[in-house]
Amino acid sequence: MTMRPIRILGDPVLRTPCPPVTTFDADLRALVTDLMDTLLGEPGRAGVAAPQIGVSAQVFVYDADGHRGHVVNPTLEVSDSTETDDEGCLSIPGLYFPTRRALHATVHGVDQHGDPLTVTGTGFLARALQHETDHLTGRLYVDTLTGDVRRRALREIRAGRFDSPRQR
Repeated sequence: MTMRPIRILGDPVLRTPCPPVTTFDADLRALVTDLMDTLLGEPGRAGVAAPQIGVSAQVFVYDADGHRGHVVNPTLEVSDSTETDDEGCLSIPGLYFPTRRALHATVHGVDQHGDPLTVTGTGFLARALQHETDHLTGRLYVDTLTGDVRRRALREIRAGRFDSPRQR
């Protein structure tokens, strides 16, 4: 089991859009395994994206609502219907804010061997698919916040009210 350290807000890799994966080899399979090991080592979490472990590649793993897997080079489709629920992120540890997300989401991509796959989810799984796909574009969940919630989140981040790497 190889748990990799999670990159924390402030690390440039979290804000950099990832290039698509073009080589489907043992290195990619090892990355998927490391991502899943890292996710399963963080109980209660729904996903981990490659940039969160310092790798700039369009890959994420998920474990939500009884569904577990990975997606390479995802494209996201979302419904118009939305819900708001608390959301957090391993890269901004300890902070949770009400975040609006589409109620239904579908991700199209490929697996670690390059075979096409589609993952469709509602509720928590849909939230996880959106959250992890955002990571691959350099976007964090706090970027989706608006109004007073966004102002409160930014205040808490500026004040350092999340667990820094020194605290983990």
